[in-house]
Amino acid sequence: MKISGKFEVDLKPLEFSAQGVNEINLGRMSIDKTFHGDLQARSKGEMLNAITSAKGSAGYVAIEQVVGTLSGKEGSFVLQHFGTMKQGSNRLVLEVVPDSGSEELAGLSGEMKINIKNNQHYYEFNYQFA
Repeated sequence: MKISGKFEVDLKPLEFSAQGVNEINLGRMSIDKTFHGDLQARSKGEMLNAITSAKGSAGYVAIEQVVGTLSGKEGSFVLQHFGTMKQGSNRLVLEVVPDSGSEELAGLSGEMKINIKNNQHYYEFNYQFA
């Protein structure tokens, strides 16, 4: 199945114990999202990031738990993020953590893409059930 829709995201800085060196800025953020469309859900998670001194170059990893309905099925699942940017060109991978689906979403697997246009966030979610 392939679905798409909009979402809002609220990122807030959190305390982080590691300090970057050599002009690298390390950080930690909370993630709160609200999804609309065939994915009617909220998510909460955390992100770790590294921002380099080169404009547009950075990396991040994140985990977020999504709770709500997916095409009418209720439950939750976890998304794992891996992203890098090299001078503005990005590579982003979001995958459902294996066996993280609960209730009617048990057996869920899939990948999500994120697009940002005019400050609006959009998702495309390709998923299937075992």
